[in-house]
Amino acid sequence: METNQALEAFQALSQDTRLAALRLLVQAGPNGLPAGAIAERLAVQPSTLSTHLGILERAGLVASRRESRSIIYAAQFEGLRRLITFLMDDCCQGRAEICGGLVPREMAACGPSACAPKPSAARGRVSASTAPAKRK
Repeated sequence: METNQALEAFQALSQDTRLAALRLLVQAGPNGLPAGAIAERLAVQPSTLSTHLGILERAGLVASRRESRSIIYAAQFEGLRRLITFLMDDCCQGRAEICGGLVPREMAACGPSACAPKPSAARGRVSASTAPAKRK
């Protein structure tokens, strides 16, 4: 990943609704969620969410696909992996023992295989730490 790509990803993640949407999509796993369900769970207007998801998609953090009349969004785990790798590439001047196993542990947790549905996710709940505060 180039520096400008990392900067675009960080800029995309620097807004609370976009960060919450990405976290929700990571929880949803590789199947993703319909745009309407994301908007409902995050209490965001669909048109506003569309803008946010477009920014995340251009940053390589989510992908969309059409299924019938719905647009389904899913986390791009490869893009997330590349961003984490970009951050950790030179961890502790190449001395992995100083990093305390952070890189292998975090990288193993990043990917579709690590996204087995959790009971709360299957019922459509979003934790308070994931969902942004409702806007007035």
